[in-house]
Amino acid sequence: MEFTFYISAFVTLFVVIDPIGLAPLFVAITQGMAAHERRAIALRASGVAIGLLTLFGLFGESVLGFAGISMAAFRIAGGMLLFLTAMEMLFERRSKRREDQAGDDRPDPSVFPLATPLMAGPGAMASMILLTGEVRGTLSGMAGVLGVMVAVIGVVLLLFLAAGLLERALGRTGINVVTRLLGMLLAALSVQFVLDGLRDFGLAPM
Repeated sequence: MEFTFYISAFVTLFVVIDPIGLAPLFVAITQGMAAHERRAIALRASGVAIGLLTLFGLFGESVLGFAGISMAAFRIAGGMLLFLTAMEMLFERRSKRREDQAGDDRPDPSVFPLATPLMAGPGAMASMILLTGEVRGTLSGMAGVLGVMVAVIGVVLLLFLAAGLLERALGRTGINVVTRLLGMLLAALSVQFVLDGLRDFGLAPM
C-alpha cells in the first residue's frame, strides 16, 4: 500500500476524531478533578477508544450486524446519549452532581462520553470500516491502518494530558464560558448524529 494512502488515512481520522476540538471538551467534562484523576481518565478513554476502533476495523459492520444493530441506529442512539451530556454541560448539572457526590462515587466519563461517542464515534467507526476495507486481505495494510489510528488517538491523549495547562490559561470564568459554548456545540453535534441516522433510514431529507 502506498505511503500516500496512510497519509490520507491519518488526515481522515484526524479530521473525524478532531483531537484539537476534543481538548477543551475534556477540560470541561473533567472540570474540578485532580491531575491524577484526569490522567487516569485520559488513559482509560484512549485505551477504550483504541479497542473499539480496532474491533470495528477488524470486524466491521458484522459486529453490529451480529447484534442486529444498523450503523444508522447506532448513530441515533449515540446522538441521543450525547444530547444528555450536552444538557448537563449547559445547565451545570454535571458540576452540581459532583459537589453532591464524594470521592470514588463520582461518575467516570472515560467510557462515556469520552471514549464513545466523542473519540470512537459513529464517524470514526465508519471511517475504520472503510479504511480497512481498502486494504482487506493484506496483513501489513491492516497493521498500517491500525497504526495510523493509534497515532491519532495518541495525539488526543497528549492534548488531554495538557488539559491542566489549558484550564489554568482560561481560568474558572473562562472554563464556565467554554463549557456553555461547547455544550451548545455538543447539542448540535448530537442532533446531527440523529439526523444522519434518520437520513440513512430515508426518514430525513438529504
